[in-house]
Amino acid sequence: MATFVDRVVLHATGGDGGHGCVSIRREKFKPLAGPDGGNGGHGGSIILEVDPQVTTLLEYHHSPHKHAPSGGQGMGNYRQGFTGEDLVLGVPDGTVVKSPSGEVLADLVGTGARYVVAAGGHGGLGNSAIASPKRKAPGFALLGEPGDTQDVVLELKTIADVALIGYPSAGKSSLVAAMSAARPKIADYPFTTLVPNLGVVQAGSSRYTVADVPGLIPGASEGKGLGLEFLRHIERCAVLVHVLDCATLEPGRDPLSDLDVIEHELAAYGGDIGIEGGRVPLMERLRMVVLNKIDVPEARELADLVKPDLGARGLQVFEISAVSHEGLRPLTFALADLVEQARREAPQPEPTRVVLRPRAVDESGFTVTKRTDGPHDYFQIRGVKPERWVRQTDFTNDEAVGYLADRLARLGVEEKLFAAGAVAGAEVVIGDGPKAVVFDWEPTLLTGSELLAGPRGTDLRIEERSRPTRGEKRVEYKERMDAKAEARAELWTEREAGVWTDES
Repeated sequence: MATFVDRVVLHATGGDGGHGCVSIRREKFKPLAGPDGGNGGHGGSIILEVDPQVTTLLEYHHSPHKHAPSGGQGMGNYRQGFTGEDLVLGVPDGTVVKSPSGEVLADLVGTGARYVVAAGGHGGLGNSAIASPKRKAPGFALLGEPGDTQDVVLELKTIADVALIGYPSAGKSSLVAAMSAARPKIADYPFTTLVPNLGVVQAGSSRYTVADVPGLIPGASEGKGLGLEFLRHIERCAVLVHVLDCATLEPGRDPLSDLDVIEHELAAYGGDIGIEGGRVPLMERLRMVVLNKIDVPEARELADLVKPDLGARGLQVFEISAVSHEGLRPLTFALADLVEQARREAPQPEPTRVVLRPRAVDESGFTVTKRTDGPHDYFQIRGVKPERWVRQTDFTNDEAVGYLADRLARLGVEEKLFAAGAVAGAEVVIGDGPKAVVFDWEPTLLTGSELLAGPRGTDLRIEERSRPTRGEKRVEYKERMDAKAEARAELWTEREAGVWTDES
């Protein structure tokens, strides 16, 4: 059974928020004392946190499905539901969180580094929190919001100061066992080491970690064998040590050709963009060459033969034997000097800054976009508030649906729909994916002007007449008085002419 796992797929689900409560307070002499339904509790979130006691992702290999506790439902007498506790998952230092498509979501480096994988849902409001002067006794409450669901890929990139790299059976595991207290599995066949081994080396007052990276082969940078699985653990190491086998019996192999092959694979491996330690090309890091197995007479002769060529390349060379421990002490102190040099040249980590980003005054918090799907058009609304309100609405309750319509109207959704060209009966989608809500939009009638004939957005009562000014009112009054005077004069003339005289 594997005891070291460096890549898993985690299926995380946040806790659901509790539903709000619908309750009316009843007591002596007050049979209907008003709403007293409490709010539902928030669901717990799933959080990844770097734990120094965790060194592998084995736990999530066996149980990849994680679900945070849900919040409790609200109760009468203003009692609020309990809040679900966050589920904190410990991960090793150097864990990279990626999406299934390969996008880097977080790089967890340093004890205590956190990342929220799946946030818990908000609890629904009870009818006591919804009550207002216009809605004194709501007969509904808001539902709890479902927790987020997300699948992420966890990749462990070993954080060590020194990486031992080389062909299979070059003696890397034996070297780690000789330099530190680590006891990796050692055998006389290739690919004995299938997972990286870590060892702590003490050289005087300096202490550093050494990683035994499993053997590389030609084409490892292209994914041959388990090359990419192994190269991933080299990205964060500051010093690279080439362990060359001087006692190999394979035809066509010698220390120089082995070095050229491994150097080519390192140069071809680009690493992940945006990961700390991955931006620096591997070929620009501090390097050293170790000629191993000089306890064999032929290997010692070969080491003496190739050492001048390696020195001509500007590489520091050490001849050692992991079996007899010959040359180990100078090697450990030389590695300590390189590690201290890398630590001095490394940029100092900047303290975490608290960045405050206040919301803009004119920011509505949602967008309305006109989209086309085949022969018909629809309008999509995206935003935290509208999508949450829709998820928390009980569409079996007409009063709750009306409350949602009022909230959307106050938020300014209808104005933006009008501006986007929506008309009555247009298809509107709030949200995205399978949880989106689709409905035919009917504008809220506020003044009745929408019933007048005319283009949408116009008011015939305003267009046909305007409010008269004081001068216009004075002219109208004089014209009305003059018309009355003329009518009286005409009646008087008819009277004098005997038009109104009764002959009988």
